[in-house]
Amino acid sequence: MRASRLISLLLLLQSRGSMTAGELARELEVSERTVYRDVLALSAAGVPVYADRGRAGGYRLLGGYRTRLTGLTRDEAEALFLAGLPGPAGEMGLADAVASAELKVLAALPPALRDAPARAGQRFHLDVPGWFRETAAPLWLPALARAVWADRVVELRYRRGDREVTRRLQPYGLVLKSGVWYLVGRVDDGTRTYRVDRVTGVEVGEEHFDRDEGFDLAGHWREQAASFLRTMLRAEVAVRLSPAGLRQLRHLVDAPFVYDELRAAASPPDGQGWVVARLPVESVQVAYHQLLGLGPEVEVLGPPELRQLFAGAAERLGSLYR
Repeated sequence: MRASRLISLLLLLQSRGSMTAGELARELEVSERTVYRDVLALSAAGVPVYADRGRAGGYRLLGGYRTRLTGLTRDEAEALFLAGLPGPAGEMGLADAVASAELKVLAALPPALRDAPARAGQRFHLDVPGWFRETAAPLWLPALARAVWADRVVELRYRRGDREVTRRLQPYGLVLKSGVWYLVGRVDDGTRTYRVDRVTGVEVGEEHFDRDEGFDLAGHWREQAASFLRTMLRAEVAVRLSPAGLRQLRHLVDAPFVYDELRAAASPPDGQGWVVARLPVESVQVAYHQLLGLGPEVEVLGPPELRQLFAGAAERLGSLYR
């Protein structure tokens, strides 16, 4: 455990240049006293760790000291090659950079671990796009990726409905969701999200923007995705579900939280195991097409127009199979 922590401390100093004892303690999740002891242990082992005194001081490595990748375990080495994501990286125009980085990592590995990329490639493959979806990368994705890396302001032409709009924004990040790329950017009135396949033009200017280092792209995306799904659910229907219908409903709703909340608020089962619940939906028509797949495992209780649609469907099915 301590050996792993010492390596982590060394790599933190190597990658960040200088860090205080407090910063190291937070990163390693230990006390500052433990950091002091670990620094002494590294010094005793011949690692040139130097302490700068004063309020702006901290620990750093002397003389451009660098460690080689000799401390990697097999699991860590194989995980590195799993993290390359060659498909998405290639779509962003980074395929050559990823391949070059993998070669450099491979050259730095000890001989016993140089089969790591072959082992990982034989056992795992990431196929990001969903089924029945066009897999061609959006035309403007590489340009947007370069702007994101360089923190450059862009002027974006974007297709919205039957018209084209122009936005000047700070491109904060790119997100790949179910085979679709999204751009998250800052504009005057806040943070906005754009589908990259609807972008019709990109002009990357020379102006740089100051990135908010506290912005959490993953956290922002989770919040936005959940909020977007909830705003779509503008209607509600009352249903009575059999045990089989309740199980199958999980595969018909678009958002997992809808199913979880429905189960939590459902009535106790009756003598046949049926429950009554309220289901948030996008519209009555969407609910009709979703719930029709449950067949006789669901009874619609309301609203009346949805119940009438199901009654009509049942009558037509009855006439077909009589």
